[in-house]
Amino acid sequence: MKMSGHAGKAAAMAAIAALIGGGIAGCAKEDTGGTTAGGVKLVKSGVLTTCTHLPYAPFQSKDQSGKVVGFDVALIDLVAAKLKVTQEIVDTPFEGIKSGTDLNAGKCDVAAAGMTITDERKKVLDFSKPYFDATQALAVLTGKQVKTLEELAGKRLGVQGGTTGEEYINAQVKAKNLTIEVVSYKDLAALQQALATNQIEAAVNDLPVWNEYIKANPGKVVVAAGFDTGEQYGFAVKKGNAELLKAVDEAITAARSDGTYDKIYATWIGEKPVS
Repeated sequence: MKMSGHAGKAAAMAAIAALIGGGIAGCAKEDTGGTTAGGVKLVKSGVLTTCTHLPYAPFQSKDQSGKVVGFDVALIDLVAAKLKVTQEIVDTPFEGIKSGTDLNAGKCDVAAAGMTITDERKKVLDFSKPYFDATQALAVLTGKQVKTLEELAGKRLGVQGGTTGEEYINAQVKAKNLTIEVVSYKDLAALQQALATNQIEAAVNDLPVWNEYIKANPGKVVVAAGFDTGEQYGFAVKKGNAELLKAVDEAITAARSDGTYDKIYATWIGEKPVS
């Protein structure tokens, strides 16, 4: 159907406006990052971008409103405040975090993902001072009598893929020649679901993670055993990013000195162990 003269003019004007708008949008200045007053370069101006992997309560998870909260989040907020910027969180697979890929690609400035400091990871990441002492724990459904790995012979034991818990269990199974089927899950939620639905006999992950799960799901799961592996968590930055690493370390040191760290610990982890 032909348009009337007025309708045709209106359509033409709309088309021109769309072209102009598209051109302006296409030429919009891309945020190529910025530098703080202290000389710390950021991938996005005015923002400290953090890579993490959800969920991993109590270190990072979404609250009922969808906001990401937790122990790691609160500590990195201190770093952001020190740099006079705000924290912005990116949820990304753990493999990209621990391999350094995400930091190298400029996806984020810092990685905060309940990540254990290891010699292997130090090859591709620069770690902060340790900010948390962690131990591994064996969790089972309430009522099951399991205290040792040896008792899981012929059974399925769940772990979270890419974690030091997985590495520890695989090493123990090999060293002790145990006939345990180790099942690796992509994330914590999948691991916990497998345990809750009896797909596996037991599961291994960090102790605070199981404590948080038990608190949220009373009566369903218990910690059957602990493994003191001497692990410590660290925040990570891209190799060579000395300025940001210094800021992270200074924020952690200050928080430990002025009592802020203990308050955050009490909020998210619980009573702080006597050192």
